[in-house]
This record gives sequence, structure tokens and C-alpha cells, in this order.
Amino acid sequence: MKGRDVADLLLLGALWGASFLFMRVAVPQFGPLPLMAVRCGVGAAVLLPLLAWRGQLEALRPNAGRLLTVGVLNSALPFALFAYATLSLTAGFTALLNSTVPIWGALVAYAWLGDVPSRRQRAGLAIGFAGVLLLVRDRISFGASGDSLAVIASLVATLSYGVSASYTRRRLADVPALLSATGSQVGATLALAVPAALTWPADPPAAGAWGAAIALGVGCTGLAYILYFRLIARVGPARAISVTYLVPVFAIVWGSAFLGETPTLAMLGAGAVILLGTALATGLLDRRAPSQAA
Repeated sequence: MKGRDVADLLLLGALWGASFLFMRVAVPQFGPLPLMAVRCGVGAAVLLPLLAWRGQLEALRPNAGRLLTVGVLNSALPFALFAYATLSLTAGFTALLNSTVPIWGALVAYAWLGDVPSRRQRAGLAIGFAGVLLLVRDRISFGASGDSLAVIASLVATLSYGVSASYTRRRLADVPALLSATGSQVGATLALAVPAALTWPADPPAAGAWGAAIALGVGCTGLAYILYFRLIARVGPARAISVTYLVPVFAIVWGSAFLGETPTLAMLGAGAVILLGTALATGLLDRRAPSQAA
């Protein structure tokens, strides 16, 4: 990759890692559903002018049903579940659970699309899930802490991302990436509008919480999607997906720097196992895979 592409990859990892920080800051005052409605609405507002500039705005209407579905599966549902999880889990811990998305994606693709994983990928799936078990082994107890429900919510969110990936391949293969990204944010906003209105906080969120919510929409959604699809166009999806390994690193750094969250050695070790499994499951470590042109 060229220097510009590496910079884009690092910035994208930093932005998506920061999303867990911003959720930790804002969700106690907004609540999960209102916060994610703001995030998706602001993200859509950032992407819509770019879509109009590309001359693709009119294509939203004929694809509305499919875009609404992917908006729910890829944004509204997982965003809300992760926001709920950050009420009790640290930014770094939640981001490590989020790094299992490619693993779920591979399993759903096998079950739905018939994509049979290689022996190396199957080993990666097993290693990745072993890492998840190591990570959550002390969190799964249905006591008063609420951690169990938060962990389950995070894993359901990652499963939803995996289902969305296969749905996109099956139903949106003919839709340009920017149109899919923009339409999904519009669809997610519409899906969250009523639930967010019904659960809107009685006490107005403070300025700091609003700042975090706007940052989620502008930086971690609108700008992040632009960077992601630019990377796909320039270096290919195989290299663009490597941002998966940067997100938890940045989330842990931001959580430590701004929230005083201290990762444990056990958490870091389990995270390393998850990332190794993810790398194997996605073929990143397969030397036989054809290289992407930089």
C-alpha cells in the first residue's frame, strides 16, 4: 500500500475505535436508541450530499426496501446493541468483541451462501471462538452486574453484521457501494426514529454528550464510510478489511487515555487469540492468496 492508503487505514481504525469511546460518553445521557438515531441521522446527512454529487440520489427510491433491510441489519440493530453494551463494558472490551464480525460473516456465508471455508479458515473460526470464550469467561454470570446481557448484546450485534454482509452479497451486489452506505444510514434512521422518540431522555443531554453524538455521526459514520470505500477502491477489499485489527487497538488506547480504562493482561491475551483467529478465518495469513494491487 502507498503512504496515503496506510494513512487512510490508520485514520479509519482510529475513527471506528473512537466510536466505542464516544458511545461510553454519550449513551448514559441519551440512552441506546436515541443516541444511535442521532448517529445514523447525522451520518446520512454527511453522505447524502456526496451521493447527490455523484448523481446517484434518484437511485435511493427503487432500492428503498433492500436498503432499509441492510440499514436495520448493518446499522440500526448492531449500533443499538453495542450502545447498550457500553453501558457496562469498557470501550476496549466491547471493541474486542466487535472484532469477531469477520468470523460470524464467514459462518453466515457458509450457512446461507454455501461458501465452504478452507481448513485454515476452519481453524481460524475455532481459534477465534476460543478467544471469545477466554475473553468473556468471567463475565457470563446472570447476577446484578449486567455484564452477561451486555456480552450477549455485543455478540448478537456482530452476528447481525455477519448476516448483513451475506444479505448485501445476495441482494445488493448490483448497488454501488456509496449508494448502499448512504441508503443504509437513511434506512437505519427511519427504523430508529419512532423507538428513539419514545425513549428520548426527559433530561436534556449535556453539551459533552451532544458533542460525542455528533462525532459518532460525522466522524465514525459519515467520514469513516467515505474512507472505507475509498480504501476498497484503491487497495481492494482484502486489504481494506485489515482495519478490523486496528479498531480494538485504538479503542483500548482511547479508553485508557480519556476514560481511565485499564486493560488486563487476560483481556489482551484473549484479544490476541481472537485477532489471530479472525486473521486466519478471513485469509489474511494465507500466503497462497493472490495479492491485491496497490
